[in-house]
Amino acid sequence: MIPPDCESTMSQHAPDPSAYDDFTPGLRVRRGLARWPLSRVRLAAFDMDSTLINIECIDEIADAAGRKAEVAAITEASMRGEITDFRESLRRRVALLRGVPESALADVLAQRLQINPGVEMFLAALHAHGVATLLVSGGFTFFSRAVRERLGMGYARANQLEVSDGVLTGGLVPQAWGDICDGAEKRRTLLELCSLLDIDPADTLAVGDGANDLPMMGAAGLSLAFHAKPLVAAQADLSLVVGPMDDVLDWFQL
Repeated sequence: MIPPDCESTMSQHAPDPSAYDDFTPGLRVRRGLARWPLSRVRLAAFDMDSTLINIECIDEIADAAGRKAEVAAITEASMRGEITDFRESLRRRVALLRGVPESALADVLAQRLQINPGVEMFLAALHAHGVATLLVSGGFTFFSRAVRERLGMGYARANQLEVSDGVLTGGLVPQAWGDICDGAEKRRTLLELCSLLDIDPADTLAVGDGANDLPMMGAAGLSLAFHAKPLVAAQADLSLVVGPMDDVLDWFQL
């Protein structure tokens, strides 16, 4: 389990990689971690972009404005933990989307967004064991709604892009819970849902790939880094370096 104060200290205090063993060629496991029965997991929380799906949606939207390289560079630095203020980095990137037609979102969804390999099988196994599932994303509701529906996930939280006269304004719409779903909000959402469903956080799984996933991964009883940035792979209980997501089922006791 990742220490809860990881968001501010991770980049400076990454543990020795020798603390991990290779369970399979593509899956690394924290040394000494006992295998879990899949039935122990009662709630599983997932990041969306580059975890459940193959793209960073904001980068693909920016492509419509000819700003993909600029936005993608900020996204990469943020996910690697080199930019520590996710909220500010997101505001900067969203501002660069000003003037993009709303129709570009539908184009990204239809032409570029794909579910990552093994995700549907992994989610199906969780659902078959009665696990509640949460999509919690620093991305956008336009995409999270579609992904949640396709994967049959029970809960979702993401940011909402502001649209006026059919174009993006470069801003976000405040929601009942706040305006930006950052790392702290991901953690809070996980714990809030645990309280709502009467689930012990020790019986939860959190899955992500970027630095802003670390707070929720730290709050969960078990954390899985999926094809993750080095900072995240070095901290998670399980790190799937290569292969489809359902490969991690081999570690669980079914």
